[in-house]
Amino acid sequence: MTNVNKNRTIREKVASYRSRMRARGLRPVQIWVPDTRTAAFRAEAHNQSLAIANSPQEREDQEFVDSISSVDE
Repeated sequence: MTNVNKNRTIREKVASYRSRMRARGLRPVQIWVPDTRTAAFRAEAHNQSLAIANSPQEREDQEFVDSISSVDE
């Protein structure tokens, strides 16, 4: 590693990396997803699973999920 690389700021290193990736024909994509570690997420997932379990179509829904799932048994 040269002295020049050691003295660059994080911002400069990131900009350089992004430039190299763009030169390869790539682009950055940022995706925001729910935080599955939160109590609010767990509570909502639980509520939704109860709603499905208590649905009149629960059996048909589960059969559909099973039919499209690939699980080695």
